[in-house]
Amino acid sequence: MKSSRLCLGLLVAESVLVIVSWLMSAMRLEGVRSMLSSEGIRWFVGGFSDIIASPLLAWLLLLLIAVGSVVQSGVVSLFRNKGEMSFRDKLALRVACVFLALYALVICLLTLMPHAILLSAKGSLFPSAFSRSILPIVCFGVTLFSVVYGMMSGHKKTGEDVIDILSYGIRQGSSLIIVYILAIQLYASLRFVFMF
Repeated sequence: MKSSRLCLGLLVAESVLVIVSWLMSAMRLEGVRSMLSSEGIRWFVGGFSDIIASPLLAWLLLLLIAVGSVVQSGVVSLFRNKGEMSFRDKLALRVACVFLALYALVICLLTLMPHAILLSAKGSLFPSAFSRSILPIVCFGVTLFSVVYGMMSGHKKTGEDVIDILSYGIRQGSSLIIVYILAIQLYASLRFVFMF
C-alpha cells in the first residue's frame, strides 16, 4: 500500500515537472529546458534505459537477493526459535560458517596481501576495485552462507530450491524496483530540465 502511494506520488511529480518545464521554457527562463520539446522527448525516450541501468539498480537487486536468501534459507527462523537446534541445523550452521570463513579468507588474500589484485595501483584499499565492489562482495558472502545453510539443513534440496532462495527477495521486493525506476527517472528529469 505504501509503495503504491509512493509510486503514484512519483508519477504525479514527473507529470507536474513535464508541465512546469514546458511553462517555464515558454516564459523563456534561462537554464530551463522543456521535456515536451523535441530535445526533451528524444532525451526521455532515447536515454531511458541508460538512466535506469545505474549501479544503484545492481546494488538494489543484489541486496534483495542477499536479504531474501537469508529469509528463505531458514536462517532467520533458526534464530527466531529460542528452542534447541536439531543436530542437522547445528551441522548446517557450522558448514555454512566454514564456507563463509573460506570466502572471507579469499577476499582477504585478494585485498590484504602486498600487490593484491583488488588494491588500487597505489596499493590502497580506498579507492580501489575492492572499495567499488564492497557491496557485491558482502551480498555474495551472505548469499553463499544462506544457500549452503539451506542445502545442508535439508530445507532446500534441489536446484529449483536454490533458485527459489535466490529469487525470493526479488519477488518480495519487486515494488522497490518499480519505486527505484520512477525515482531515478524523476531525478534525471530534474537534472535535464534545470541543467544541473
